[in-house]
Amino acid sequence: MAMNFNQMLKFQQIKNTFKRFDQDHPKFKNFMNAVWREQALKQDAVIEISITSPEGKNYCSNIKLNAADIEMFEQLKSMKPE
Repeated sequence: MAMNFNQMLKFQQIKNTFKRFDQDHPKFKNFMNAVWREQALKQDAVIEISITSPEGKNYCSNIKLNAADIEMFEQLKSMKPE
């Protein structure tokens, strides 16, 4: 299935947004590269995220990865621009 012009435009916008995020937060890319290199994302691994609002309120959650999650990460990894 071929992409139409609107899909290609949206894809380019997303690509530019990720490029800007990468420029603004270079440590995140280094972190993710280490995760890929060490093959830490595997079934039964736990991802935990914590967010602290500017007011100091903390939100924390985690997920235990299943096989479908790993497949999604592999698909995202294959989309990574070289």
